[in-house]
Amino acid sequence: MELKVETRNVELRKGWQERIEEEKEKLVRHYANFVLHLRVSIEATKHHKEGGFELKVVASVPNDTVVVSRKGENMGTLLVEAFDVLSLQLKEILRKKRKDQKGLDGGMEVDSFGVVRKVSPFESYGFIVTPDEREIYFHENALKDIALDQLQEGDEVTYGETIGDKGPQASWVRVAR
Repeated sequence: MELKVETRNVELRKGWQERIEEEKEKLVRHYANFVLHLRVSIEATKHHKEGGFELKVVASVPNDTVVVSRKGENMGTLLVEAFDVLSLQLKEILRKKRKDQKGLDGGMEVDSFGVVRKVSPFESYGFIVTPDEREIYFHENALKDIALDQLQEGDEVTYGETIGDKGPQASWVRVAR
């Protein structure tokens, strides 16, 4: 993901740069290969109270651009808010895209295959590893026709993949027969 940070009427502070890098890394983890370009613009404004800022975060995604603007006094807070809103908007775009694809497929969700890599019955979750070595999180509530304590590492499974708050996750999981 290409990142460009620009400022007007203010010097870019080290703390702001670090926060922007942290937020960028979250986007890379959660929306890998989806966000193509990210531009962050920080401007000190004269029409606000003394020391006010205007923040604009622009993300380019396939066939769309997402813009989030925030105004306020505390740049740290503005950055967190703007990136949270951006993440929610990206999640919604992906949801609509999946819904459109399901409509094109006649409403059938395509099964994905993987192998259970880790099971944590006491914490109620596990991970599936895909053939291309990605990790997919699943919660015990996603299991169909099997209990979490019956599932073992190495079991082959089919699952439906969605994007969760922390990245890819399975909306349902079944043991492959």
